[in-house]
Amino acid sequence: MSIIIGIAGGTGSGKSTFTNRLKKEFGDRVSVIYYDNYYKAHDDMPLEERELINYDHPDSFETDLLVEHLNMLRSGKAIQCPVYDYSVHNRTDKTIEILPADVIIVEGILVLYDERLNKMMDIKIYVDADADERILRRVVRDVKERGRDVEGIAKQYLTTVKPMHYIFVEPTKYNADIVINSGLNDVAFDVIRVKIETLLKEAKLHEG
Repeated sequence: MSIIIGIAGGTGSGKSTFTNRLKKEFGDRVSVIYYDNYYKAHDDMPLEERELINYDHPDSFETDLLVEHLNMLRSGKAIQCPVYDYSVHNRTDKTIEILPADVIIVEGILVLYDERLNKMMDIKIYVDADADERILRRVVRDVKERGRDVEGIAKQYLTTVKPMHYIFVEPTKYNADIVINSGLNDVAFDVIRVKIETLLKEAKLHEG
């Protein structure tokens, strides 16, 4: 049975950095699911309306599908993960096949919000960071990787991202097993690495 790890935290906090370090450390033994790919599809809405959706609210995610997919992976079945396109604020018609692995990492701002997800996770991590650092990282990322303009990023941040962070995201740190201050924190990384190795050994002994 797979070990499931949740990595949460605010936008630009360093979640992806920490996730990528674990992926590099454990290689093919890790599969990664990004919660952002489970944003609900809004094919019935024009772009102008999709731009106004509050994407930092728990209701914007199709969490039922993620729970179903995690159960499938844990039972040894591959899944067809949806693909979200940030530039058009909508899910595409493509999917990515994700194979079962010893370790499944689920990364996203609200990964620790839903109680069903919390119960499924063997390790729950919250990556914390200064708000100024987070917004600066978000601006750079959204301009470079998501084709956004600075004015649009600022408007979205002030109207939904910032208030939703304090209402929904930050409180989930209390659901975490460990809160770290950076995706580059070597001590935290070593602690999590050892814990994963321990759980993998225990799982192997249990199976044997």
